[in-house]
Amino acid sequence: MSGPIVTGGAPQLPQVGTGWPLLPVPDAEGRLAWPDPALSVRQKIEAILRTAPGEQLMRPRFGAGLEALIDRPNTLTTRAEAHDAVLQALSLYEKRIVVDGVDVAEGDDPRELIVSIAYRLRPTGVPGRIEARVPVGAA
Repeated sequence: MSGPIVTGGAPQLPQVGTGWPLLPVPDAEGRLAWPDPALSVRQKIEAILRTAPGEQLMRPRFGAGLEALIDRPNTLTTRAEAHDAVLQALSLYEKRIVVDGVDVAEGDDPRELIVSIAYRLRPTGVPGRIEARVPVGAA
């Protein structure tokens, strides 16, 4: 057998990658504070939900495109389209998570949808949940 042989020591646990901060602001010394992995994933999910395809330079398909629903009625069909768009965008653009569920429901106001996403960080299994409100047309 050739190559390095590991003897003893604590096993290395897989790490969750950390992306560039969503809104990087330097501190008093000019350094950027990097978010922890859970916050980095949450910020990326927020960016996916808030971005329309074609809005990001060099990434024409990035984003869930939920703003396209703004003039649509709050119907089962609209909620199913939102569900599918969110699930597809997350599977394409956030590889650090396993999506446990996406729920799109009518809000208290019939002019909004509530999108709830349950997920786990892929390497560690740490659960997370995020909720977003999406304006739509009147029911």
